[in-house]
Amino acid sequence: MTAVPNQKPAGAGPRPAADDRMPERLPTRAQRGGGMPVGMPTEKSMNFGPSARRLMGRLRPHRLALVVIIALAVVSVGFSVYGPKVLGQATDVIFSGVIGRQLPAGTTTEQAVAAARAAGNDNFADMLARMDVVPGAGIDFTALTRALLLALGLYLAASLLMWWQGWLLNSLVQRTVLRLRADVEDKLNRLPLPYFDRQPRGELLSRVTNDIDNISQTLQQTLSQLLTSVLTVVGVLAMMFWISPLLALVALVAVPLSVVVTGAIAKRSQKKFVAQWAHTGELNGQIEEAFTGHELVKVFGRQREVQAAFAEKNEELFRASFGAQFISGIIMPAMMFIGNLSYVAIAVVGGLRVASGTMSLGDVQAFIAYSRQFTQPLTQIAAVANLLQSGVASAERVFAVLDADEQSPDPATPARVTDPHGRVEFEHVSFRYEPDKPLIDDLSLVAEPGHTVAIVGPTGAGKTTLVNLIMRFYELDAGRITLDGVDVTTLTRDDLRGRIGMVLQDTWLFGGTIRDNIAYGQPGASEEEIVAAARATFVDRFVRSLPDGYDTVIDEEGSNVSAGEKQLITIARAFLAEPSLLILDEATSSVDTRTEVLLQRAMAALRSDRTSFVIAHRLSTIRDADLILMMESGRIVEQGTHEELLAARGAYHRLYQSQFTQPDPVVALDAEAQPAPAQA
Repeated sequence: MTAVPNQKPAGAGPRPAADDRMPERLPTRAQRGGGMPVGMPTEKSMNFGPSARRLMGRLRPHRLALVVIIALAVVSVGFSVYGPKVLGQATDVIFSGVIGRQLPAGTTTEQAVAAARAAGNDNFADMLARMDVVPGAGIDFTALTRALLLALGLYLAASLLMWWQGWLLNSLVQRTVLRLRADVEDKLNRLPLPYFDRQPRGELLSRVTNDIDNISQTLQQTLSQLLTSVLTVVGVLAMMFWISPLLALVALVAVPLSVVVTGAIAKRSQKKFVAQWAHTGELNGQIEEAFTGHELVKVFGRQREVQAAFAEKNEELFRASFGAQFISGIIMPAMMFIGNLSYVAIAVVGGLRVASGTMSLGDVQAFIAYSRQFTQPLTQIAAVANLLQSGVASAERVFAVLDADEQSPDPATPARVTDPHGRVEFEHVSFRYEPDKPLIDDLSLVAEPGHTVAIVGPTGAGKTTLVNLIMRFYELDAGRITLDGVDVTTLTRDDLRGRIGMVLQDTWLFGGTIRDNIAYGQPGASEEEIVAAARATFVDRFVRSLPDGYDTVIDEEGSNVSAGEKQLITIARAFLAEPSLLILDEATSSVDTRTEVLLQRAMAALRSDRTSFVIAHRLSTIRDADLILMMESGRIVEQGTHEELLAARGAYHRLYQSQFTQPDPVVALDAEAQPAPAQA
C-alpha cells in the first residue's frame, strides 16, 4: 500500500460553481440543507411566452382527450349561445299577444297599421308592421310553451355537456401534473450532488410542492375557463351580427378598450408574481432551516433574531403578494365598468330601433343578454390572465429544475467487477470544486483488500472529498480511480455504490420501524439477517429494551432515539448490505467510548476481504489502521502506521499530542501552526 503526495495547497472546502441556468443566483454552500437563500433578483422579468407554451406542451400526450373536451365545449357553448335567441322569440310571442289584444277583433294587421298612420302614430305603425300579430287575439300559449321548453332543453343539455367536459378536463390536468411530479422526481435522482450543495432544502421543496400545486390549480381553473370564454365570445359575436350588425359594432367598441386595459395591468403585475413565488421559496427555506435547528436556536438564545429575520422575509412576501393581487385585481372592476358602458349604449340604441320598428323587442332583449354574455367572458379571460401570470411563474421555477445540468450518464456498455475484493487505487487524481482553487492534484494511492485506510487532519483538509470521489458524487478533473482494477467511471453508479457501504457523521433515518431502517441496506433481507446485523453492531442490545422491539416506530428525525442509537442503526444498515468497501465518515462520533470499542471489534471482524476508509478526528478510533493518511490543506503530508507517524514526530504527532498528552490547548494549536517537515 503506497501513497504519493504531490498536491498543491487548496481551499478549505467544497465550493461548487453556480448554475447559471437557475433563475436565482444562490450562495455557494459546502453543506446541504443549511443557510438562507439570499440575493434572488425579484426584478427579473418572467419569460412568459415560451414558458406558457412549454407548459401547454405537456398536454400533448392527451391529444384525443383534448379533442373530445373541445368538441364538448363547442356544443355546450353553442346551446348556451342559442338560448337567448329562443327566449327573445318567447318575448316576441308575449309582446305580440299583448298588442294584439288591444287591436279591434276581425281586422287585419294591414288595417291596424293604416289606422295607426291615419291617427298620426307613425312609430307605432312601423313597429306594428314588423310584428307577427293577430288583432283581437291574446297570447299564443302553445307557441310560448314550445319556446320555453326549447330554451330549457338547450340550457339543460349545455349544463350536462359542460359537466362532462369538466370531468374529462380534471382527469387530464391531474394526469399531467402527476407526470410532471414524476419527471421532477426522476430529474432529482439524475442531478449531481453539487446541485444540492447549492440549493437550500426549503427552496427546493417549495419548487416541487408549492409551485407544482400552483401549476395544478392554474391549469384546472384556466383551461376550462379560457376555452369556454373564447368559444362564448365567438358564438355570441356571431349571434349579435346575425341579429343586428349596428348593435354588434357598438358592442365591439369595448373589445380594444378591454385589451388595452388588461395588457397594461397584466404587464405591471407580471414582475410582482415572479417576486411573490421567489419570496415564497426563500421563506420556506428560512422556516425549514430554523425548524431543523430549533434546539440550537434556543440554546444560543437567537429566537429574536430568527423571528426578526422571519418577519422581514414575511413582510417582503406580503408586499410582493399584495402588489401582485392588488394590481391584477384591478382587471375585474375595470372590465365590469367597460361592460356597463357597452350595456348602456346597446340599451339606448336598441330602444330607438324598436321604437322605429327596425328591430323587434325580443331581438333587443336577446341582444342585451348577448352583450352581457359578451362582456362576461372578456372579464373571465382577463381574470384567467391573472391566474396564468402566477401559474407560469411557478412553471418557470419548476422548469429551471428540469433544465438543470444532469450528472454524466452511465456508460452504454458498463463494465463489471468479476472478482470483487475491495482494492481501491487512485491514479494521478486531480479535483477542484472551483477552477481557480486547487484541492487535490496528482494524488496516487493504493488501498489493498482487507486493509483499513484512516484519513485524519483538520477540518477542510479534503478528507471527505476523497471518499466522495470514490462514490462518484463528484467527477474527477484528471486521473482515474479503480475498484478491483476496473475504472469506476466504466461502472454504472448503481453497481458502484451497491458495492460500497457508507456511514456518515450526520445520521439519516426515515419514518418507519427500526426493522425497516436496518433493512434499507438490503431490500428483501430476512428477519435473521436483520437481527444478525443488529447484534453485530450492538443495536440489538438497546432494541430489546424497547416496548415494541424492532417494531418501534421512529420519525424522520429520529427524535425518539438517542444520537448514539441512531448512529448504531445506520451502521447496522451498512453492515447488512455486505459491501466490498466500507466508508466510515466519523461513524462512531456519536457513541460512547465503550460502544466505540465494541464497534471497532465488530468492524474488525467484518473487514475480512474488505477495504475500509475511515475518516476520524478522534485518533483513538484509528490506532489499528493499516495506513494512516495525514492531510492538510488538500495535501497528504504524512502516511504510515500509528507507531511510524508518532516516531516521525511530525503533523500527526502534534495532532496526537493535542488530543492525549498536551496539557495546554493553546500550546497545541501553536505547535500545529509550525511548518510540517518535508516527507521522505
